[in-house]
Amino acid sequence: MNLQFIVDGLLTGSMVGLGAIGVTLTYSILRFSNFAHGDFMAWGTYATLTVVSAIGAMFGKIAPIGALSFGWPLIVAVIVGMAFTGFMALVLDMILFARLRAKGQAIIVVMASFGASMALRSLLEFIFTSRPAYFSRAIQIAMPVGFGIRITPDQIVLLLVTAALVLTVHLLITRTQIGRSMQAVSQNAALARVVGIDVAKVVRVTWLLGGSLACVAGVMIGILVQIRPLMGFDMLLPMFAAAILGGIGSVPGAVLGGLIIGLAESGAVQLIGAEWRAAVSFIILMAVLLVRPIGIFGVKER
Repeated sequence: MNLQFIVDGLLTGSMVGLGAIGVTLTYSILRFSNFAHGDFMAWGTYATLTVVSAIGAMFGKIAPIGALSFGWPLIVAVIVGMAFTGFMALVLDMILFARLRAKGQAIIVVMASFGASMALRSLLEFIFTSRPAYFSRAIQIAMPVGFGIRITPDQIVLLLVTAALVLTVHLLITRTQIGRSMQAVSQNAALARVVGIDVAKVVRVTWLLGGSLACVAGVMIGILVQIRPLMGFDMLLPMFAAAILGGIGSVPGAVLGGLIIGLAESGAVQLIGAEWRAAVSFIILMAVLLVRPIGIFGVKER
């Protein structure tokens, strides 16, 4: 049996998991499902591509780093793209979601996120067209590592970057004051406010963190596949499935859920055909909701 699907699944799962972190944090702290999160991913990727193009126009063609397909401009651009996406998510909350949350009806906020998603996606397609774009068209030679598995330098680096980001976010949530405040707000926002926690600050950090990670996930897709206005929308169901599977509010759970989704999708492509790939996330989501609605690391609310 060809085990190449394991690498493919880990890569897909890394993208899904990074995006699912923002989904799970938004839901646990703000108590609503943000359907515009996938479009944050797409906007962050196009912002990164724009910065890369601008650097290329100023400095000319820049050689890639070692065996990678990209050079230092992409690293700089990702940082700018993360800041842009986090700020965009924060501004959208200030002008739309926060005003609707104040009315106390969660369903209105959810529907508003649907509308924001469509608006952001349409605007992105209007600006950049629907034609696919790429960070690099360089062809990488995959290196054999045994058991029929081949992996490229880009894939290795992206897996390491994902691991580093997940560890950083986990330490932020568990070892810092703002992280403990986020946990307190997710458990009981009213009580957290009573004991002196700045809930507004927690909300701002949540949007900045979720938007930044969505940008990184989108850039990973852009490096390994291609960049399209619909790229974030296509990842929306897998991200929500991963967040629910891992347990709402759990960062490790979101990542683990993403890896499970990624491996299941890649396995489905190899075993039963690519046409079933999109259905895997839905099937897993339904199974989790029926068997264990709180997810792997979820905790029942009291």
